[in-house]
Amino acid sequence: MEDRGGSFVAVRRISQGIERGNTCHSTSAEVVAGSAAWLGRGLSCVCAQRRESDARPSFDLTPAQEESLQRLQSRIDVAYDSSILEHQEALRALWHAAFPEEELHGLITEQWKEMGWQGKDPSTDFRGGGFISLENLLFFARNFPKSFQDLLRKQEGDRSMWEYPFAVAGVNITFMLIQMLDLEAVKPRTLVGATFLKFLSENESAFDLLYCITFKLMDNQWLAMRASYMDFNAVMKSTRRQMERELLLEDVTRLEDLPSYGLLSR
Repeated sequence: MEDRGGSFVAVRRISQGIERGNTCHSTSAEVVAGSAAWLGRGLSCVCAQRRESDARPSFDLTPAQEESLQRLQSRIDVAYDSSILEHQEALRALWHAAFPEEELHGLITEQWKEMGWQGKDPSTDFRGGGFISLENLLFFARNFPKSFQDLLRKQEGDRSMWEYPFAVAGVNITFMLIQMLDLEAVKPRTLVGATFLKFLSENESAFDLLYCITFKLMDNQWLAMRASYMDFNAVMKSTRRQMERELLLEDVTRLEDLPSYGLLSR
């Protein structure tokens, strides 16, 4: 994963939800730039806390698990490329899933800030997560549209005046899960990673589903901690710890058994 510098954006909430205009989008939220406190370099401090690899055990894989891991790693290796038609269409599909009533004026437009991208060109934000981070967002929108819209529009709970940007937070979650599950290793070196590969060999969409669960859990933790954007690192750490605990519960035999799966709504 490429480590990024640059700036983050925080969205100041003016009213509940996103009030859509015809062409002007400044009435519902103000996008404020600042130093890279929790994106880019800050993110690597939260999610990429690597321990000494020599001290870690490795877990043998079944042929099915090895094949599933290789397919997922192939997805992880794909960088977002704005010149590829498939990537362009996926980005358009994400917009239409998020805002079905509003026409997108282009792949580079100020409209994207309404979804929580840092600027008018979302491709610059995918460097931290690759094309799979866009696929994760699309999977979330298509399979759990109510939860997706609730998080996008910040419709649940007593929200902070300064909220996390939805889309960029989604890229961060993809990155965090890849690190947490040690998915770039040839074999898993943690019990959490080995446990996840069992689920992956039985469900090809396991990573996408875990992403949805984790995103909803992160927002739940955000509300419980009464967090604001400066607390994003702490919220991500708390989310990671909770997800690791849930994956190792004895009675969890599939991702749908995770306690946090119950937070999702279709």
